[in-house]
Amino acid sequence: MPEGHTIHRLAAEHRERFADVPLRLSSPQGRFAESAALLDGERLVDTDAHGKHLFLEFAGERFVHVHLGLYGQFSFGEGEKLPEPVGQVRLRMAAKVPGGASWADLRGPTACRLLERAEKDAVHARLGPDPLRDDADPAAAWRRIERSAKPIGALLMEQDVLAGVGNVYRAEVLFRFGVDPKLPGKRLARATWDAMWADLVLLMHEGVRLGRIDTVRPEHTPEAMGREPRKDDHGGEVYVYRRTDAPCLICETPVRTAELVGRNLFWCPTCQPSA
Repeated sequence: MPEGHTIHRLAAEHRERFADVPLRLSSPQGRFAESAALLDGERLVDTDAHGKHLFLEFAGERFVHVHLGLYGQFSFGEGEKLPEPVGQVRLRMAAKVPGGASWADLRGPTACRLLERAEKDAVHARLGPDPLRDDADPAAAWRRIERSAKPIGALLMEQDVLAGVGNVYRAEVLFRFGVDPKLPGKRLARATWDAMWADLVLLMHEGVRLGRIDTVRPEHTPEAMGREPRKDDHGGEVYVYRRTDAPCLICETPVRTAELVGRNLFWCPTCQPSA
């Protein structure tokens, strides 16, 4: 599932491609056809992202709300003419550009629906603070964490506690601060949480800028350590994510993995000792 930096990048790309130009909206698959017809010919006013939720705003405070889920994805293109849709395209947005057309196709999302302002506000209200948003309040997440007996590794993945953090950022920020993923939230020190939040803000903004997740410090890059770069579909240099049984980059202990709330958890038992 895409993490929050990907959704913020999508918000920016839609804004750059389609803001304030007449758009043709359609639903080749048919499941969004009625709502697409209501917006066809309208202009994109703005875009917004909160955690893993994308909002495309049109006149009259109408918002296309997209949650990609596990399988959803956007594809973008430009050409002399619009191609025929390929696959199950839930939503197509297209605009005229010099020399032809620009388009975005959405396939396989968990959610694609048209919302009014009150409905959009309700989505925001049920989400935790997003490290990529200027209006984020980390204290709101802390109030949930400090009262919970759940493992911190589970709490960081709960979108009503902290929005936008997924499996990669969860594993990596815990490693960077030497926190046992199974530590109950109520036993986490406030100073550690404040430092983790600040780190997530920096790491996730870098994710938006680069389009990939890099979490290793300068002294642990392949160039600094004389090691081979990581080879993984997700890209990026990481400490523990998807490095099961590989030596920790700091202490050489084999990285461990286990399942926690239905997702694979990765950690170093030496650098993240049980408390």
